[in-house]
Amino acid sequence: MQYSYHDVSKMIDHALLAPTLSVDDLENGCRMAAAYDVASICIMPYYVGRCAEILSRTTVLPSTVIGFPHGGQATTTKVSESEGAIADGAIELDMVVNISAVLSGRWRYVKDEIATIVGVAHAVDRKVKVIFENCYLQDDHKKQLCAICCDIGADWVKTSTGFGSHGATMEDLELMISHTAPPTQVKAAGGVRDLTALLKARSLGVTRVGTSATAAILDPARQQLGMEPVDLSDGSSKSSY
Repeated sequence: MQYSYHDVSKMIDHALLAPTLSVDDLENGCRMAAAYDVASICIMPYYVGRCAEILSRTTVLPSTVIGFPHGGQATTTKVSESEGAIADGAIELDMVVNISAVLSGRWRYVKDEIATIVGVAHAVDRKVKVIFENCYLQDDHKKQLCAICCDIGADWVKTSTGFGSHGATMEDLELMISHTAPPTQVKAAGGVRDLTALLKARSLGVTRVGTSATAAILDPARQQLGMEPVDLSDGSSKSSY
């Protein structure tokens, strides 16, 4: 499969979400991901402002999570989180659906909540990735969520938080691709930790991948493309996402 460096680097949302990451880890992780010129850094909400500052002269976007990791917050709480993140400089928001409501078949609640957050973001030209947490769902749930997100105009549907019982599977990616249509795209998260897996996801039509394994994915790509290695002496990739 032929690809350019940015074909793969701009698929990656570098994850800095593990609760044990220190401020030094966050600082170094931001600089490392910027050096690799990824699509975005998805960072824990309290550090969005600093992340946006570090990335201000790069093409890497600051992003963060909403209702993370279980989605059980009230819609008003998710709205407040979204507004705060946007004020701090987040360009993209990764929001967890209310998993309890999904499993209970409360589809009106689920749709209204997603529409509310997408409305908050789109009103100020920000984007939303809707996290399903597929490890807890049946295929019918996933299909219904895809239909809802496409109807609302969510920017991405996303497999997982990376903190559930498992992350993205190729079967789930195929299902989500087959049940979405532009402009809604598909993001894989959790479990994509090497270049082979990323290229496989790309071949299916996936446009973003959430991972902390940025160096492990992009170093082989740079080598294959005859590029100089990135100096990681000031970087960090400590996580398990």
